[in-house]
Amino acid sequence: MSKSENYDQAIKAFDEANSKDPNKDAADGGEYPKELLYAQRMTEWLQKMAPDASEELRLAARCQHLERWVIPRDEYPMNRPGYIKWRNDLKRYHAERAGEILRDVSYDEKTIERVQDLVMKKGLKKDPEAQMLEDVICVVFLMHYFDEFSREHTDEKLVRILQKTWRKMSKQGREKALKLDLSDKSRRLVEKALS
Repeated sequence: MSKSENYDQAIKAFDEANSKDPNKDAADGGEYPKELLYAQRMTEWLQKMAPDASEELRLAARCQHLERWVIPRDEYPMNRPGYIKWRNDLKRYHAERAGEILRDVSYDEKTIERVQDLVMKKGLKKDPEAQMLEDVICVVFLMHYFDEFSREHTDEKLVRILQKTWRKMSKQGREKALKLDLSDKSRRLVEKALS
């Protein structure tokens, strides 16, 4: 897995930006800035699922939720159109901020554009790297966030969300998801969603 001399600088800059997240998450007995922990988990799972991933894909995984707290969900209508608008605005913001940071550490425009396209999920289902990024996003959600998320919603809604998540994933992503060490409740909901 080769990397350019800019890579470590970019990862450091992404992490410095995400370390300013005022929201915290607990893990391994400690408390961490939420989006910093998410970014590290994305890198960890990409390494497990695609150890030979390109530099652009590794960068995109690390900045997937770059400064996500800057655009709060509650500034949008609390309905499906509001949610979709929020998600689309976030994708654009993450891509723009990633571009700024990558330019600051002297990446070329071709690399920057590729990372931004991946962050924006352009070519999903057609572009193998965009699909791998989506698979990693889904696996990280299931492994690290679904249990907490499930406390806030009915089983019926969770089953629908799992079915939508499953449709986004590739065969490889689904196989990895089925091998995750999920809680009993999460495992039961996944099985119900797939039945």
